[in-house]
Amino acid sequence: MSKPYILVVDDDPDLVETVAMMLESKGCEVGKAYDGIEGEESIKQRRPDLVILDIMMPRKDGYVLCNELKSNEETKDIPVILLTAVGEAVPSTRYSHADGMATEADDYIPKPIDSESLWEAVKNLLS
Repeated sequence: MSKPYILVVDDDPDLVETVAMMLESKGCEVGKAYDGIEGEESIKQRRPDLVILDIMMPRKDGYVLCNELKSNEETKDIPVILLTAVGEAVPSTRYSHADGMATEADDYIPKPIDSESLWEAVKNLLS
């Protein structure tokens, strides 16, 4: 079987590198993007087997990109895991757990990321 290709989209380069190293150590190939627009371009260039997507990002946030992917016939079947530092809600923003659950994301992982929980979610969605 070929290596699964996973796209990690987050505006925190350290987090992208950390997640990429963890996934690569598990035998995955990893693409990296640092905001929703870059993520969208990456997906057009090479369809990932799964997308790990931060919610709060500049230019295009994770909610918007997730909803665009899930409403597009060509990309709606790509599993999406949303990541967020938002607990129940960050006061004065529109980001909340309920908002995340309202998207068609396939899973939802809070930050700080527990690598075992993330890997379990990835394995479940790829199988």
